[in-house]
Amino acid sequence: MSPLTSNILAALVTVLVLWGLSRLFKRRGLPYPPGPNRKPLIGNALDFPLVNAAQTYMEWSEKYRSGVLHIEAFGNHVVILNKLEDVDELLERRANNYSDRPVVPIIKLLGWEFNFAMLGHNDEWRLHRKICQQNFRQAAAHKYHPLQIEKVHEMLQNLLERPKEFDDHNKILSISIPLSSMYGYEAKSLDDPCIQAADKSTIPGATLILPGQSFVNIIPALGKIPAWVPFTTSVRVAAEVKYWTEEMKRIPTEYVKSKFAEGKVIPSLVTEMLERKFSDGVTPEEEEAVQNIAYTVYGAASDTTIALTKSFFYLMAKHPEVQKKAQAEIDRLVGAKRLPDFEDRSSGRMPYMEALYRELQRYAAPVPLGLPHAASEDDYYKGYLIPKGASIFPNIWALTHDESRYPDPYTFKPERFLDASGQINDDDRILAFGFGRRVCVGKYVASSTMWLMMVSVLACFDIEKPKDENGNYIEMDDEYEEFGLLRHKGPYECSFTVRSPEARQLILSSGATS
Repeated sequence: MSPLTSNILAALVTVLVLWGLSRLFKRRGLPYPPGPNRKPLIGNALDFPLVNAAQTYMEWSEKYRSGVLHIEAFGNHVVILNKLEDVDELLERRANNYSDRPVVPIIKLLGWEFNFAMLGHNDEWRLHRKICQQNFRQAAAHKYHPLQIEKVHEMLQNLLERPKEFDDHNKILSISIPLSSMYGYEAKSLDDPCIQAADKSTIPGATLILPGQSFVNIIPALGKIPAWVPFTTSVRVAAEVKYWTEEMKRIPTEYVKSKFAEGKVIPSLVTEMLERKFSDGVTPEEEEAVQNIAYTVYGAASDTTIALTKSFFYLMAKHPEVQKKAQAEIDRLVGAKRLPDFEDRSSGRMPYMEALYRELQRYAAPVPLGLPHAASEDDYYKGYLIPKGASIFPNIWALTHDESRYPDPYTFKPERFLDASGQINDDDRILAFGFGRRVCVGKYVASSTMWLMMVSVLACFDIEKPKDENGNYIEMDDEYEEFGLLRHKGPYECSFTVRSPEARQLILSSGATS
């Protein structure tokens, strides 16, 4: 027997012994939560849903009669939480044990290990969190309002001039706000290298993170196989994503540093850091943290905004009755005198628009499974063992489509967030922003961007289904597309028609004042 054959046999025997011991431990101790039966050696490696994962896990709750599910492959444990009571108990009340992130081997191959959202629950993460709290908390979010207004008004002008290119205008808006606020970088067209880099990095990378999408996450050694070897698709894709990720960081970083060196200071998060670096001084750790945060906001915030805006346009065309109610409320408050602004939201005088915003976040959450948490230590819950290191996914799709909380959950109905008198109710929790200590730190900025875009577009445009040559409405495709953790509305057409001469003039005037 050759040494190679002996090593292979020894490895197989070791795997069998470890698997047997794990089965023995399970029999003697508490069971894992319910889930598909595990096969010898591979566990549930072939059971991970690769499409419509969040919906599939929701269906499993019915099949296995449990809101807490468990699947495992080669010793990697995944727990799915399909009920809000379980999410709140584990990720909120037991946050000490569930604020970590799992080790996902493909992350390093993607070049995403410095993404703030992926950092473990440690001192490095705490420094990043502190900087985010200083810059993105509710009290600080207003400093981004002028930029948000400027970019939304630019989108109105683009929709007026080239309405058929609404998808392009959405992408430019969604990426230009984080790029400008983080780096002072102005992206004006889809040909901009920063937008190109984001396109080629974010979605392909997100596709590989979901459990079951890459065997590298199950057997990390596979990540060391050269990309030219056949059947190493995920390794090849990861290498390409890493290249474009480095471009995403390099292009705006070099831009802001060159402007700073020229004495042309453009307000941004990175610029503020550079100013402090050459005055009061910043530590190398702080400088690196600011760079990581800027990159994370640029990559993550832009894609979730793109997804939500695509859903918003589609839903307005599909539901003209919802659109008309929102427009009537806007007209009563601002009429044709001016465009809506943030004071209209803070005044509480647009309850239907607020309900529409909440229903959009419920109906079309852009990250249906949420980002995974990790168990720092073994835990015991409802008679089950949740093992140390397990990845914990809060199934946002299941939470927001729970019939006990949201009757008729597959119907788009903003009225579910209004009380009997037509005022906004107290269900103000946006589950799409996450949970516990890993809740989205930029939620206030993200919320204000979406709300302003929605109310501004509805104030100025009617959004309708496309029509055929005879003027008859064409039914729209309802399909959504999933790219790993991300969920986007599939391609569709709709029309944007300016509502009145006064609305047209408001749009044109906004270009001179933005």
